[in-house]
Amino acid sequence: MSYVVLARKYRPQTFGDLTGQEHVTRTLQNAIETERVAHAFLFTGARGVGKTSSARILAKALNCEQGPAAEPCNVCPLCKEITDGSSTDVLEIDGASNTGVDDVRELRDNSRYLPSHSRYKIYIIDEVHMLSTNAFNALLKILEEPPPHVKFIFATTEPHKLPITILSRCQRFDFKRVPLAKIVARLRFIAEQEGITISDAALAMIARKGDGSMRDSLSCFDQVLAFCGNQVQDDDVATLVGVVDRRLLADMSAAVLNGDTQAALEGVGRVDSFGYNIRQFTQELIAHFRGLLVIRSVPNPAGILDLAEAELNELRRQAEHHEPQAIQRRLTLLIKAESEMAQASFPRLLLEMALLKMATLQPILPVQQLIERIKALETSAAATPELWRNPSQQSAPVAKQQQASAAVVRPTPSAAAVTPAGQVGGGVWERFVAFCLERKPAVGALLEYGSPLHCAPDRIEIGFDEGSYYLTCLQDSDTLQSVRELAAEFNHQPTQVTVKSVVADTTTAPQSLAEKKKHDDEQRLNDARREAAEHPVLMASLKVLGGEIIDVKPL
Repeated sequence: MSYVVLARKYRPQTFGDLTGQEHVTRTLQNAIETERVAHAFLFTGARGVGKTSSARILAKALNCEQGPAAEPCNVCPLCKEITDGSSTDVLEIDGASNTGVDDVRELRDNSRYLPSHSRYKIYIIDEVHMLSTNAFNALLKILEEPPPHVKFIFATTEPHKLPITILSRCQRFDFKRVPLAKIVARLRFIAEQEGITISDAALAMIARKGDGSMRDSLSCFDQVLAFCGNQVQDDDVATLVGVVDRRLLADMSAAVLNGDTQAALEGVGRVDSFGYNIRQFTQELIAHFRGLLVIRSVPNPAGILDLAEAELNELRRQAEHHEPQAIQRRLTLLIKAESEMAQASFPRLLLEMALLKMATLQPILPVQQLIERIKALETSAAATPELWRNPSQQSAPVAKQQQASAAVVRPTPSAAAVTPAGQVGGGVWERFVAFCLERKPAVGALLEYGSPLHCAPDRIEIGFDEGSYYLTCLQDSDTLQSVRELAAEFNHQPTQVTVKSVVADTTTAPQSLAEKKKHDDEQRLNDARREAAEHPVLMASLKVLGGEIIDVKPL
């Protein structure tokens, strides 16, 4: 006997078998019981959610020998004929193959005749949106004045393509995507019926691959069974269906939430070695952090997150140790990295940078807690005024205290330019480099790393570290010619420009502007650090708050 795929073998035969479409089945059953059955139905929704199966069940319920009934008996000859697709009174038509007006005219003419041995003649037209405009016009007349023995059931994935005149004459039912938990429950039932050993985690991976489609999930389940047999391992399922293992997401999120940079980067290596798409993995990680945030933010996350119960419990265990603000800050970094990956040549580097930032985020204190600490500081300062005094002056005026406080954030003025006597008079070299930066920024940027060995209106001599990138660039004939033209324009006369190689740390050559700027920045930072560390107000704050100075940045 030939093998029957699971999607056909376990196709719903009653309204009770339909999964995730309770709003549709209840309405149809009530309509049958109260004898309010319309003459035309439109079933819309994504692929594999039960539209055609519902049409067949409705046809059986209307034509069943025990009916019309809320549920077909599936044992009478009429029900069996519809199940087998051999009924002469229930016709399934593929709208994609019968798009012409002649096909619809033939259907319209045949519909005038009474059913051969059933209660109703029922036409099920799948993918009805594929009909042509003329075909819809031909169908419109019979929908306006249908014979009492005819019912139409239309199914489509694209209802917006149907004419409004057709839509207005049908009862529309929108089929939802099947929730993941219900797909897992259905797969578990089938696994038990087939004698298959498989974990809930593996079933969840299969269901997630189906993306809300029961048929797609069953097709994926068939593929897994063909590969694994009746003993299914989680790793085999993850490899076969190509989804990210939930354990990898859990390990990665735990690493960044606990500040373990080593584990975070090793996790990226595992992602790469498994062959996962970096951007797809980042999206999965975003969904994982979203789940953590939802669990920590709402009392009933199960109604929001489309997850299996085992996955939901795992997220609860991980989220209970972390505040929502901490999760949200890291989620923001992930979303930013994922958006940049669309144009990036190195998505792995972007993910690694994002994970490092996430793992090294400093905790933030609530505003109310900071306010309470400041109030405590003020109370302590009022009680012990010596804490606010300058250690070198036991009674400093308030004005001097304010001046000292301002000095903590006031940048130290840069030192005067170093000008070798007889070589670079009056800061001419700085003005020349600034002139070059304005006219040709690329050339000016190179000159910032040169030492002005000699600078005069008729001759400029520039030294660069031996073997440096900047020396190589300036020795290029085109670049050197550009410098000569700029020098002539700056000095208003022809100027000889030469470039020399100097050995670092063995010459008395003047500092380059880049070296000078670096030296000044370091000096300014050291001064700011020293002033901050010695400032009495900051010392008192550290004592009261129990903190430490992490970094000092001059404004």
